[in-house]
Amino acid sequence: MKLERSKRIKKLAIWTWTWVATMAIATFGPKFIWDYHPFLTTFAIIVNLANGILMILANRDLFNHFDELEKKIHLESLAITLGLGVVVGLSYSLLDTTNLIDKDAEIANLVMFMGVTYLVSILINSRRYK
Repeated sequence: MKLERSKRIKKLAIWTWTWVATMAIATFGPKFIWDYHPFLTTFAIIVNLANGILMILANRDLFNHFDELEKKIHLESLAITLGLGVVVGLSYSLLDTTNLIDKDAEIANLVMFMGVTYLVSILINSRRYK
């Protein structure tokens, strides 16, 4: 069972890092490599989207290998993360559109917030149920 879990975690890690790499290429390639060529930019974004989908499927594969307690911990953490991501994200956007903050609301800030929220939720739920 540990060998199977290790295999699934490695698969998820590979797809995650591949997605991060294709995100970097799609982000910086148009400016620094191919001078905003429409076909290459579109292709890079499609490759990034495909890698993201494969990363999600690898994550789902790992979750399907969890026992019931692990599934409960992750499901509750995902629910908290989704809820807070929507509520905080929309509030953050409102702060920007009403000019109550000086800077533009950046999606990267929301992604980081959601990552930290998920990590903290996992830690809290793990302690609560074990």
